[in-house]
Amino acid sequence: MRFSITKSARPCTGYTSNIATQIVTCSITQYKKKSLNKKIQSPKTLENLFIDSHIRRNTTSAPVNLSKKWMDYQGIKNWEGLLEPLDYNLRGEIIRYGQFVEATYRSCDFDPSSSSYVTCRYSKRKLLHESGFPDTGYRVTKNLSATSMIHLPRWIDKGPRWMAIKSSWIGYIAMCHDKQEISRLGRRDVVIALRGTATCLEWLENLRATLTPLPNAESSIDTPMVESGFLSLYTSSMGTRPSLQKLIREEISRILQMYSNEPLSITVTGHSLGAALATLAAYDIKETFKNSPLVTVISFAGPRVGNWSFRCQLDKQGTKVLRIVNPDDLITKVPGFIVNNNEEKTRDCDRYTSNHTNWIQKLVEDGQWAYADVGCELRLSSRDSPYLNVINMATCHDLKTYLHLVNGFDSSNVHLESLQEK
Repeated sequence: MRFSITKSARPCTGYTSNIATQIVTCSITQYKKKSLNKKIQSPKTLENLFIDSHIRRNTTSAPVNLSKKWMDYQGIKNWEGLLEPLDYNLRGEIIRYGQFVEATYRSCDFDPSSSSYVTCRYSKRKLLHESGFPDTGYRVTKNLSATSMIHLPRWIDKGPRWMAIKSSWIGYIAMCHDKQEISRLGRRDVVIALRGTATCLEWLENLRATLTPLPNAESSIDTPMVESGFLSLYTSSMGTRPSLQKLIREEISRILQMYSNEPLSITVTGHSLGAALATLAAYDIKETFKNSPLVTVISFAGPRVGNWSFRCQLDKQGTKVLRIVNPDDLITKVPGFIVNNNEEKTRDCDRYTSNHTNWIQKLVEDGQWAYADVGCELRLSSRDSPYLNVINMATCHDLKTYLHLVNGFDSSNVHLESLQEK
């Protein structure tokens, strides 16, 4: 399902969250300290934005008990009735998972002159606390790294070290361990959080935008295919450094064995490149562990990942994907092209047919550029925010902008539009 804003959203004064307060306070502190992770180009505007959100919140409210409806908020019914308007509790859950992604940015060393460039600055035990989120009730259990296999020219070896870094810290796996929080959530939740693009080689991988078949996929007209660069970052290993895929599989296997008698959920969340990798990770978990619990993707500013057949595979698995999209953000519109024709494609993935293909569609598909959006979309535009004075590509794509849009507006006037009807 696609959810898009059709009228100007209006500020919401009724939403309260101690998590929102943490995001506000830590974001302002981070920019006052002139952190190296400066993605939004107008710190003053950003600070005013979060101050305003903070003033309009009653921070004394207790966390909401989700135990009776947690599967609804994790998308078991594709968030039906929760996005039009945006449900009070779902809003809080989206922000809560957004803070786990924010922690990846605050924990990563983005200083190219540092000997620890693109490594995690904190130990697993202190990561969430040091990054400004000490009261999540979660504990980091595994650090994650991604490796690029792009071969650079030899002259790069004589250049700055940061240009040739192939493997970098990209996120972590955390598990809810606090009994009170487990009771509130109604299950033991496992979070996989992934950051966006940082290194030169990660940027180059982003540009490898042609589709490639998934490993072990049978070759046919309906072969599931994904973006080449994203798949490379997910599956590549180097020497003794395992792939991101292997790291995730090992930790999920351990957790499933240890807590097989408890209600479990796996939530994969990420921003930008991390959103794309989150979708691949969720697909891989469901393919690898046939008895896996509900797997949900909460993605922020995610690019397209795969073709129509890949989307159909996600649907068949029962993998739930909620894409938070800013229509002013160019990254959410790439890579590739969306070719839609109501008369040519049925709405049932099991009966996908193409009766006739015009030459443009054939050119796109034969050139492996035909992508498809996945899951459900919640669209929130930065142009509707009275607090964003600067509208540019960097501002529209920044994670903090996305959290502001989710936290600061009541999308009570939204239009429901099914992707299958396109």
